[in-house]
Amino acid sequence: MKKYLLSILALLLPLINFAQETTSEKIDTIFKDYTGWFVDAIFYEIPFSETFQIPWVLIVLIGGALYFTFYFKFINITGFRMAIKVVRGQFEDIEKHGADTLYGDSTPNEGEDIIETIRDDSAEGEVTHFQALTAALSATVGLGNIAGVAVALSIGGPGATFWMIVAGLLGMASKFAECTLGVKYRDVGEDGTVYGGPMYYLTKGLKSKGMGRFGKVLAVLFAIFVIGGSFGGGNMFQANQAAAQFVKLFDFDPNSNAGLYFGLVMAALVAVVIIGGIKRIAKVTEKVVPFMAGIYVLASLIILGANFSLIDDAFALIYEGAFSGLGIAGGLVGVMIQGIRRGAFSNEAGVGSAAIAHSAVRTKYPASEGIVALLEPFVDTVVICTMTALVIVITNFDGGFMEYGVEVKEGVEITATAFDSVIPHFSIILTIAVILFAFSTMISWSYYGMQGWVFLFGKGKGSDLAYKILFLFFVVVGASISLGAVINFSDAMIFAMVVPNIIGVVILSPIIKKELKKYYKAINVKEDAIEDGADDLNEIL
Repeated sequence: MKKYLLSILALLLPLINFAQETTSEKIDTIFKDYTGWFVDAIFYEIPFSETFQIPWVLIVLIGGALYFTFYFKFINITGFRMAIKVVRGQFEDIEKHGADTLYGDSTPNEGEDIIETIRDDSAEGEVTHFQALTAALSATVGLGNIAGVAVALSIGGPGATFWMIVAGLLGMASKFAECTLGVKYRDVGEDGTVYGGPMYYLTKGLKSKGMGRFGKVLAVLFAIFVIGGSFGGGNMFQANQAAAQFVKLFDFDPNSNAGLYFGLVMAALVAVVIIGGIKRIAKVTEKVVPFMAGIYVLASLIILGANFSLIDDAFALIYEGAFSGLGIAGGLVGVMIQGIRRGAFSNEAGVGSAAIAHSAVRTKYPASEGIVALLEPFVDTVVICTMTALVIVITNFDGGFMEYGVEVKEGVEITATAFDSVIPHFSIILTIAVILFAFSTMISWSYYGMQGWVFLFGKGKGSDLAYKILFLFFVVVGASISLGAVINFSDAMIFAMVVPNIIGVVILSPIIKKELKKYYKAINVKEDAIEDGADDLNEIL
């Protein structure tokens, strides 16, 4: 195996050197000529007036989130406390064995078998609720929270923060819906490996509705898009930005081979993790994500604490800007679009990617993981993105480093300036955070892309290895060259995933509601049994 990988690396290095030697402008021009039409189609903005336009993909994302919020009776609010309990393992026993097996009478399951007589009463899956949550969070928490928020504020002003929060709250319902389906329709191999995500619930779920051919088409489209997104936005962009921060931190010559060497090291580290599959990915992300998110939030709290008297002024500015526009181009609607767009694009609710990671969880009740998944947009957008926005708004009251309404290109630098103004040299820690967040995003997206790959090309060690080698190659390429149009195309691939995913999830919504009722019933069975047991004990005493 090692000889094989070394041979592959020897073949790929000349290609990487050729890519470096070819001018970025030429790469951009060639790539844009072939893919520009696709990018323009995905991000086409519907003109509602002369002053503002709305990307149609954003309408689909937010429209779907609103539909799921109302259809599931505000599950994003009513299910929040339950989600905390599930993550803490409060219902782990019934998720492994079934509520009726442990606490109830003999009752038939959907297949008309008696639950108590099932030979294997252990839940299928590879990871815990917490590991699935951190694996999915690792793909969303990262550069979008650090750099993307600064870009959104530069365009839409402080008011964009309010609409960012709204997008996060609505996105919780979308995550619940798609991740419930991810577990419901997953495939489990003979060795216990889980294969799940939109490819499977679009195929099997729509087939159960008599729409098998339509579902197959949507599933194939999604698989193609997720592979493209994994190579681009989930890989090359992350490697590129991490390498840029590394080169800047150590003041290397931008024209040197520092990016290439950084990419090779990053590829080696990624390889160590992804070769182990979702179990190893989950073990890494459950440590990296809470650690880095914790440091970032702690630093934000330190800054907010040092400027405690300004917090209410910051929220007043955010609220005022959310409904007035504060002179931003496009006014109120322009601010709303920037905030919602950044929030929706940051947490990827409705994109369907997270359903792939969450489908690997160990549980008998699909809705249990859907409830856990709704925490993801809350942590990503409502907590971390809002922290970033508050720090920038408070430290920029005098307009010292950002002029609202003037778009910035380097969002990380703006955020670093804001943190450095209170915590000197925090930009060094921020650079480390960028690299680690990029690393965690890459390993999670490698899993997403591989699931799409094996759906199209078949399951097996050969198929897995082919995808992983390609993925590692693009890590090095991403860190070595200027990407330009390549990133625009990969972003378009990621958000093209929205279309087949939202269509399928809306059609399958009644099945999701049925699964939610089943899980709540199981919880009630346990709680009633415990309550009855406590009453019996009191009578004895």
